[in-house]
Amino acid sequence: MKAHLALAALLLCSGAGASSVALQGTLGTKALLIVDGTTPKLVGPGESHQGVKLISTSSDTAVVEIEGKRHTLRVGDAPASWGGGGGAARGNKIVLPVDRGGHFMAQGAINGKATKFMVDTGATSVGIGAPEADRLGINYKDGRVVQMNTANGTAPAYVIKLSSVRIGDVEVYDIEALVSQQPMPYVLLGNSFLNRFQMQRTNDQMVLERRY
Repeated sequence: MKAHLALAALLLCSGAGASSVALQGTLGTKALLIVDGTTPKLVGPGESHQGVKLISTSSDTAVVEIEGKRHTLRVGDAPASWGGGGGAARGNKIVLPVDRGGHFMAQGAINGKATKFMVDTGATSVGIGAPEADRLGINYKDGRVVQMNTANGTAPAYVIKLSSVRIGDVEVYDIEALVSQQPMPYVLLGNSFLNRFQMQRTNDQMVLERRY
């Protein structure tokens, strides 16, 4: 039995009464579902988890039923949402738990395509490595070219605008980003995104509340 697993970070979010479900992976006929950012749950065909019923799985996809409607989920895609206005991103609040390394991570999407973020309050803009930008289908080479200092000297980077950045049911638009040639394990969630929010850290959580 072969497992098809994808990396995911826990994300807790609230706002506008919306719910979301993402497929983390499949194991045989079962699916690892993440509902509303909770710990992944292994669900078999015909079984339900927090209102999400698994119908079937196939390789890296799963068919689920929510409130009488069927949805196809794919590993690596952005979470599917329902409730709170038909699945639109209407939330105003993001709550991120700290990981073991002391970082705040989030699974989300750029321009509708899933990616993994790490909060970086020292970064001016959202930061993306060129390989990840290519995977996301971002045409960054038409952006404004700037020079970045690296361990090997200076290298060109590209200043662009992202159509949207989404985490859970919170989505913001027209966000500045910097695409560098150097590969990065995560997309850095810098201040071009964070400045849209009131940010507060309480114990092991970071709370972002939308300002505009």
